[in-house]
Amino acid sequence: MKKILTIVLSLTFISNIMAQQKIVQTAGRDALGEFAPEFARLNDDILFGEVWSRNDLLSLRDRSLVTITSLISQGITDNSLVYHLQTARQNGITRTEISEIITHIAFYAGWPKAWAAFRLAKDVWADDAEAGADDAKARFQKEMIFPIGEPNTAYAMYFKGNSYLAQISTEQIPFANVTFEPGCRNNWHIHKAAKGGGQMLVGVAGRGWYQEEGKPAVEILPGTVINIPANVKHWHGAAKDSWFAHLAFSVPGEASENVWLEPVSDSDYNLLP
Repeated sequence: MKKILTIVLSLTFISNIMAQQKIVQTAGRDALGEFAPEFARLNDDILFGEVWSRNDLLSLRDRSLVTITSLISQGITDNSLVYHLQTARQNGITRTEISEIITHIAFYAGWPKAWAAFRLAKDVWADDAEAGADDAKARFQKEMIFPIGEPNTAYAMYFKGNSYLAQISTEQIPFANVTFEPGCRNNWHIHKAAKGGGQMLVGVAGRGWYQEEGKPAVEILPGTVINIPANVKHWHGAAKDSWFAHLAFSVPGEASENVWLEPVSDSDYNLLP
C-alpha cells in the first residue's frame, strides 16, 4: 500500500505534455504595424503574448469560451468572432458543444445575436467528417467522469492519430487522464530506469490495447490495471472501433527517462480484434 501511495507521474512526461506553447500573434503588426504600432504591439505581445498565454490560470479552451461569450453578448459578429470561433475549435470545443454554448448565450444576450453567431459557427464547424468526430468525442466524454482535456500536441510526433490529456490532480499523487480516438496509439517506447521505475495504467472508458514486445496484446477495459516494468519495450492505445481513456502513473526510479521508438506498424495493429 505504501508503495502505491508513493506513485507519481513522471515529471518529464507530464510537464512536457501539459506545457502550453506561448501564443504567437502577428495580426496586429501585419494589419496596423505602420499605422498604429503601439496598438499592434499591445494586441500581439500583451493580449495574446501574455494574457492568452497564462495557461496556468485558465486553459486555452476556457479562454476561448470566455472570449466568444463576450463577443456574442456584445453583438460582435465580424472577423474577430470568426477568428475566435476557429480558435475555439482548435482548442477542443466540439460542434455539439458550440451549439449548446450559443443556445445558452441566446437566453442572456438575445436571440438575434445567437442567430448571427450560429451563421458563423456553422461555417467554422462545416466539415462533416470532423463534425462526426466531434460528436463521437462528445458522446465519449459522457461515458466517463474524467475530462478528455486538451489536444496532446507536445507529444503528437509519438502518436498515430489524435490523443488528448487532462491533468486530474497535482496534489499528493498527481495523475492525468489520457484519451485516444479510435485507432490512435503511441509508438513503441521504454521507461528506462537504473532502479525502480516503470509505469501503471488504469482503464477509464472505452476499449484499448497494451502490448509488450514479444508478447500478445492485452485488452484494456474500464477498471483494467496494467503494470509495466521498467526497461520493457511496449505500446498502448485505442482499439480500431472505440475511443479509449486511461489514467497514467509512473513509478519513481533512479536515472529514469522515456525513450521513444518506432511506430506500431499498421499490419501488426490491424491483426488485433
